[in-house]
Amino acid sequence: MSEVEQPQIYLITPPEVELSRFPDRLAAVLDAHEVACVRLALATRDEDKISRAADALREVTYSRDVALVIDNHMLLVERLGLDGVHLTDGSRSVRKTRKALGQDAIVGAFCGASSHDGMSAGEAGSDYVAFGPLRDTGLNDGSVAERDLFQWWSEMIEVPVVAEGALTPEIVREISPFTDFFGIGEEIWNAEGPVQALADLKAQFS
Repeated sequence: MSEVEQPQIYLITPPEVELSRFPDRLAAVLDAHEVACVRLALATRDEDKISRAADALREVTYSRDVALVIDNHMLLVERLGLDGVHLTDGSRSVRKTRKALGQDAIVGAFCGASSHDGMSAGEAGSDYVAFGPLRDTGLNDGSVAERDLFQWWSEMIEVPVVAEGALTPEIVREISPFTDFFGIGEEIWNAEGPVQALADLKAQFS
């Protein structure tokens, strides 16, 4: 990644979405900011709820030519007309998923703070690798993706990298030179105005 390129935005939905409101909020953000991809990352395993959410968000993203991927549910990608899948088990499922979905689908892998897992995911056919969280939230095992990991990756590895989880303006400013994408979710959806919240984070890009 050259120094003149700024990171792209990769939006992550909240774990629960209110379908009477969220599609409009998402549309407002997509109309105000250039976004590379949206990830449907619901906590529920209810296939009906996931399908209804995917249908609603696909209407928003498709008309704006923004890719829509889903957390883990590989079997729903083709059925729901999505662009791909984001795997949360590191490199373990990448090869199988790539074979099942073909070369045109987006396959991404979240690899925590493990450069080894990230390299394995890339070798197995992942389109991107995501590392995070970028600070300890008390909700995970305590591992944190540090600046050094992103700096090393950007210098040594060709596979695009996503920085996601517990972002702050300070972290965004620090990591900006070393990441291809910022995975942004609760950082803006918990704000009163997501459009402005994203603008504030983008202002930290270097």
